Amino acid sequence: TLDGIDATICVVCGRNEQLRMDLRERDWDAVLWGEHKEDNFCSPTEQPIHPKLLEDHQSVGRRDGGSEEKKDDDASVAIRNGNRGDVTVIGLGFISRMAEYMVAAHALVTKAGPGTISEAAAVGLPVLLTSFLPGQEAGNVDFVIKKGFGVFCDNPVKVGSTVSEWLRDSAQLRKMSSRAMETGHPNAAGEIIADIGATTNAWLEVNDRHRQFIAQQCSSSSPKVDGISEFVVE
Repeated sequence: TLDGIDATICVVCGRNEQLRMDLRERDWDAVLWGEHKEDNFCSPTEQPIHPKLLEDHQSVGRRDGGSEEKKDDDASVAIRNGNRGDVTVIGLGFISRMAEYMVAAHALVTKAGPGTISEAAAVGLPVLLTSFLPGQEAGNVDFVIKKGFGVFCDNPVKVGSTVSEWLRDSAQLRKMSSRAMETGHPNAAGEIIADIGATTNAWLEVNDRHRQFIAQQCSSSSPKVDGISEFVVE
């Protein structure tokens, strides 16, 4: 980044092995400067990413009340000196230890899936949502924003600048993490299983008492029919 932030970005690719290998082999400096020519990633006519980051960096400075000229100079010096920070992108395949990665992370960038959001909240992980399924997941976006442990942004450049701002502001990250912990229910799975078990046992007891009652009524007030004296109520 222009602010010299070191970061490791883990991208969970699932079973998409081609994507994982592409992330491993991609020249990220070329991507940053708009020199990557892969058709499905950056076209030759598309504006390079780096000027967009520079423009966003300058606009942040103006919002913070800083001098536009000074921010321009600082950003230009950072570019000339190569002081962009050390950013490593790691493509992960299918993993079964998602909770461990979430605990180790400072922030999560993801679509608004309910399971992922719940897991992030359970470990106090701030969330940046980039997309959602209309209707089905729209409410999840509102939930995260209202609870104060994440934001929504569908612009890739803004996603990068937002995460950079979070990483520069440890107090904000702690605040968002605290709100996530307040929202999350880390023991929810166990509580759901226990509730299902308790409900099932309660109904088994009701059915057993009902079966005994019916059997008693039949044996005391009804004559035997064709030698049958036992009744089973399912």
